[in-house]
Amino acid sequence: MQPELINIENRMKQIVCYLMLLCACMQLQAQTYDELITCALDAAKNDSLTKSEILFKQALKMDPANMRNALLFTNLGTVQRRLGKIDDAIDSYTLSLNITPYSVVTLLNRASLYLEKNLFDRAYVDYCNVIDIDKTNKEALLFRAYIYMQRRDYKGARIDYNTLLQEEPGNNTARLGRALLNQKELKYRESLEDFNRLVSDNPRDVSYLKARATLAVEMNTPDLALLDLEEAAKLAPDDAEIYVMCGEIYLSQKKKREAYVAFEKAIELGVPRPELQDKLKASK
Repeated sequence: MQPELINIENRMKQIVCYLMLLCACMQLQAQTYDELITCALDAAKNDSLTKSEILFKQALKMDPANMRNALLFTNLGTVQRRLGKIDDAIDSYTLSLNITPYSVVTLLNRASLYLEKNLFDRAYVDYCNVIDIDKTNKEALLFRAYIYMQRRDYKGARIDYNTLLQEEPGNNTARLGRALLNQKELKYRESLEDFNRLVSDNPRDVSYLKARATLAVEMNTPDLALLDLEEAAKLAPDDAEIYVMCGEIYLSQKKKREAYVAFEKAIELGVPRPELQDKLKASK
């Protein structure tokens, strides 16, 4: 065989060996990337959050161009959130959204963190984007309505509450939100209708009884408020707030003795005496 042919043959063998080695390396890298993800998820399930965070970061560094990194950034953000690293979690969710900007789950995750930081304008944008994608998304509608309420944009809040209640008439959170909205706008009849349904459907929920009692006071029907508070006290006898509310109603009715007893009961249940000192003096 001529030397030239031998050289060509050897060169071809080298190229084949190189390609085989390259394929093997690529396969090994892919397996390592997947293995890191699996280990990171397992660590998160076992509450080894710091370990999980490190593993997710290693996987992302290993293959930064992988489209699956959008999900990894979201998972990393959730782990960081559980670790209390709120700013880092927001950054991770943002990096995920840079890859997949229409991910409803990630938008909701980031929006909820913005709310925790009282960044209402940023949360509002994320919730609007979710609703553009999914017009009846329950979480987005509820929290956007909440933001509207904070802005005193009652018209916007009402639209979102009504949209949700059209889809899910029994949604207690939306019904409560609309009841409070009607109360703020002095639409007492409509507010009372929602509170009546909430109490009827959830007869052992003390919070609805107390909320309806507050409405009754505003409607100048204190005796009805006391009936709700009496029922609430039966369900939650250790709830000091109930007795403070009763005391305030009795005081407004000039029933000083009953007010004094109610305030003393609230103190017995844990309310600091200095907080009620003025009310106690007024009750004597």
